[in-house]
Amino acid sequence: MDTRPPLPPFTRDTAIEKIRLAEDGWNSRNPERIVLAYSPDTVWRNRAEFPRGRAEAQALLERKWARELDYRLIKELWAFDANRIAVRFVYEWHDDAGNWFRSHGNENWEFDEKGLMTHRHASINDQPISAEERKFHWPLGRRPDNHPGLTELGL
Repeated sequence: MDTRPPLPPFTRDTAIEKIRLAEDGWNSRNPERIVLAYSPDTVWRNRAEFPRGRAEAQALLERKWARELDYRLIKELWAFDANRIAVRFVYEWHDDAGNWFRSHGNENWEFDEKGLMTHRHASINDQPISAEERKFHWPLGRRPDNHPGLTELGL
């Protein structure tokens, strides 16, 4: 099995790099590609869902992006230690009726020696917003390097 650098134990710089790689992956909205960053037996908690393994994680992501349209995500380091990283994140999306939301959350990640995420625990709250309140306006896909992060945006 291939490795997914950066590998633990993490430094501040490698934790930030790992977070940006995860953000980029999720902003691709490509579930087949995203799940390759997780161990085959990955364990998740995502809202009220508890997928086990890549196939269930991929199914969750497919359902997610069928209802969370025009999804744009920013992740930011909260803390790290050895093979664990804590992340806060915000993403914006709309439903099929055009209602916009800003979803705020925290994730706790644990990695194996190959850099694959074995555990992902996410807590997420949705905040209805108007289209005018949106802060994430880049074209769909990877967030541009010069786009402000969560702290700079006051989130």
